[in-house]
This record gives sequence, C-alpha cells and structure tokens, in this order.
Amino acid sequence: VQLQASGGGLVQAGGSLRLSCAASTRTFSGYTLGWFRQATGREREFVAALKWTNSNPFYADSVKGRFSISRDNAKSTLYLQMNSLQPDDTAVYYCTASRSIIHSNLGVPSAYGSWGQGTVVTVSS
Repeated sequence: VQLQASGGGLVQAGGSLRLSCAASTRTFSGYTLGWFRQATGREREFVAALKWTNSNPFYADSVKGRFSISRDNAKSTLYLQMNSLQPDDTAVYYCTASRSIIHSNLGVPSAYGSWGQGTVVTVSS
C-alpha cells in the first residue's frame, strides 16, 4: 500500500496540528496503522497505533493525553490530531501500515511494511 502524509507545518508551543495520511488501497480497513516520528539526530520513535479492529488506540507515553489517532476507512485516511504541542514534538512524522502485526510489535518500526514519505512538524518555543 502507498501512503501519503500531509498536514505538517510550523506552530507555536501550545498549538495544534492535524496530520493526514491517505492510503492507496481498497482494503484499508484490514490494516493496522501507525504514526512514528524522527527528530534530527535521533532514531525513529513510536507515536501512536490503531489496529485494524479499531479497538483502543495505543500511544507513546510522551504524547498520551495530547495526541489522538483515528481512521476513516471510507476515505482510506489515517489522522493524527496533535494538541498542546511542545518543541520536543518537532520531528518528521511518518505514517505506516501493516497487514499483519502482533501487539508487542506495534512500537517497532521494522514490523511495518509500508511507509509514507513523512511530513515535517516544527514547534517553536
């Protein structure tokens, strides 16, 4: 599946952004979807994931309570609503998808098979 992320930009601390990720598949509902981010000089880190069952989402502790992941299967689109943004949230944000992933691997980048090109989020202090 091909993924296209968008919605990044420059925002002041405390502000909000909504990222979108459009998927080129008619079987979108069967994918587990996730968001990762990578800051300059750092490894790619898990942000949030939503299993194909649309069960409870999973979040990294650093974004819990501030970020919200959701999906619209009819539009084959994944979203990440980011509120109360902080300078530490500055990174390139990537959307990702997997047809088969076990729960314990939701936060492991290599467990996902498809990646979008990334969208840049910059939070100024």
